[in-house]
Amino acid sequence: MKAILVNDDRSLRWDNVPDPVCGEEDCLVKIEAAALNRADLMQREGDYPPPAGCPEWMGLEIAGTIVEVGKVAAERSRRKVGDKVCALLGGGGYAEYANVKYDMLMPVPAGCSMIEAAAMPEAFATAYLNLFMEGNIQTGDTLLMNAGASGLASVIIPMAKAFGIRVITTVLTDEIAHSIRHLNADRVVVTTKEDIAAVLREELENGHPVDVAIDCLGGEIMGKCIHYLRHGARWIMIAALAGTKTEIDLKNIYVRNVRIIGSTLRSRTPQVKAQILSELVEKVWPKVEAGEVRPTIYKVLPITQAEAAHDILYKGQNVGKVVLEVTP
Repeated sequence: MKAILVNDDRSLRWDNVPDPVCGEEDCLVKIEAAALNRADLMQREGDYPPPAGCPEWMGLEIAGTIVEVGKVAAERSRRKVGDKVCALLGGGGYAEYANVKYDMLMPVPAGCSMIEAAAMPEAFATAYLNLFMEGNIQTGDTLLMNAGASGLASVIIPMAKAFGIRVITTVLTDEIAHSIRHLNADRVVVTTKEDIAAVLREELENGHPVDVAIDCLGGEIMGKCIHYLRHGARWIMIAALAGTKTEIDLKNIYVRNVRIIGSTLRSRTPQVKAQILSELVEKVWPKVEAGEVRPTIYKVLPITQAEAAHDILYKGQNVGKVVLEVTP
């Protein structure tokens, strides 16, 4: 089969690799689409190696058709040849086929295209993990989701809204704010015009403080914003695209009982990931099928144009997810 490999100069190529052999607990999936994540860029640059036992090529979420089912997988699951599935991977999604352990597979929700389904496993699992497991967010709470135009925000915002959560998000320009109107955030802060720390102070003073923040930016502004949260709030760091250092008033942290939580999905055990996917199918898939939550697809490119797809993320051009289509 073929997969996307990284050359010594970090450029990408679509080249031959060994065919996967279906393990007893695995299902072999013929991949139809694979979505991009910023972790793919980090892996390409050598900063985010795949877990042991995973293929060397990138790709954390796919959609496709099962073409073979291992003996144990057949005994322990309802998976069968011909099923349309989407999957969370440790790596190896930029390819024609992937071996996937049976409990890392989810059915494609009714009414979803394979392109949409490919854009869901990593983003939806990350959203669910940080909203409900790490953030313990409740109906009626307020969420701050930074970087509202990101692929992850395009999932977290509507997922939060579907569960009755008030959402504040940030973007850089009025144009971007307009482009994410369909996500229905309650307050969109254009940070070139408004100071987000001042906005959070206003929200606190008006009785609508943030209960949970999900932050992929970090940097100087994180330390300024964390002072204006509800007592007992959770600030969840999932990346630091705006900088890895900040200054925090530690007295504010313990007086307000604020928790700072570092979180990545990829580092979770297979058992935890399987639990997340099971809960997604049980609790979130009905909302997907009802149209309350859907991924925002920014662009679809053939997998042979993976480098051009990566450039979209490098340049921050996307509002929503970029997906690679795998054609025969």
